[in-house]
Amino acid sequence: MATRRRADAENDNAANGRTRWKVFTLVFVVGFSGVALMLTGLSKGAVAASFAVSGTSYKASADKLTADGVVQFGSVDRSADEAHPVLVNGFKHAKLTNFCQSIRVPDLPGVGDATVRIEAADGMTADNLVLGVEQVQGDLTLNNVEIGRDASKLETGPEGVQGTPGGFGIQASGATIDDLKQQAWSTTASTLNLNDVNISVVSGNKPCY
Repeated sequence: MATRRRADAENDNAANGRTRWKVFTLVFVVGFSGVALMLTGLSKGAVAASFAVSGTSYKASADKLTADGVVQFGSVDRSADEAHPVLVNGFKHAKLTNFCQSIRVPDLPGVGDATVRIEAADGMTADNLVLGVEQVQGDLTLNNVEIGRDASKLETGPEGVQGTPGGFGIQASGATIDDLKQQAWSTTASTLNLNDVNISVVSGNKPCY
């Protein structure tokens, strides 16, 4: 009976154009073949961020992310002396509750490691949000999802946020991620609002998660 209920629930989700994954890492679709396909754009010189990134990635967390207009494809963020493979996550509009971002600053003279923490207990909203992500974890729901679309033909995300021709892409009309944890190299947005923000520097390595 339990198996039948699970099957019925899965059928209901499929009928509504909604796909769920309990936990996902690096890609919305689990599997090494999906990772390889999404990163095919790397050999073609695709670049995620429109600027040279620092040599330090950062962590971010939120109780919940809700977004409209979602795209994802493989690309590269470049720092001064290194290329970093990333998955570009693009959102036309995103809202995050209980947002936290932490950046580790190593080996400060007389201090050692320190951490810059940006916290917005009342949440964050962003328009045309584009992330160069190294790793993501959480409970994910995608609405009206298309998996395996040509990355250069993605159209639901922020304007112009597309991958290379023939690259592996994913798009969806909307997404929800509960218990979001991510490590990223870059963030861009046309508008970024942090509500009741608190920015601090603390001694030691004290990330958001």
